[in-house]
Amino acid sequence: MEDIRIPPLIRSFRYAFEGIIAGLKTERNLMIHYSALGLVVVFGITLNISITEWCICLILCALVISLEMVNTAVEAVVDLVTRDQKRRAKLAKDTAAGAVLIAAVTAAVIGGIIFLPKIAALFTA
Repeated sequence: MEDIRIPPLIRSFRYAFEGIIAGLKTERNLMIHYSALGLVVVFGITLNISITEWCICLILCALVISLEMVNTAVEAVVDLVTRDQKRRAKLAKDTAAGAVLIAAVTAAVIGGIIFLPKIAALFTA
């Protein structure tokens, strides 16, 4: 039963947070992406990255996590519509997964560009 005394805006935020938590509890790939975010934060603090580098890293992490959540939603909707092996259902799922892969690989490459020189400098100093 929904509490109509809670303003709609607050309810929408609550639903969004419920979606984030549900995704974390049920989706292995989301857990992996959040773990990567944790590593980015630890390395960013340890290696003292610049404000610009922080912004780039956080935007990329948010992009990857957001796309993974959209991918999860697409897969859930496709599964609701059909359990049959249909070409269009496969296309929807594979395309959504491909979007996540492109973003994750791009984030990893840019992360390497930001972090590897700083890590290398620790060993050459």
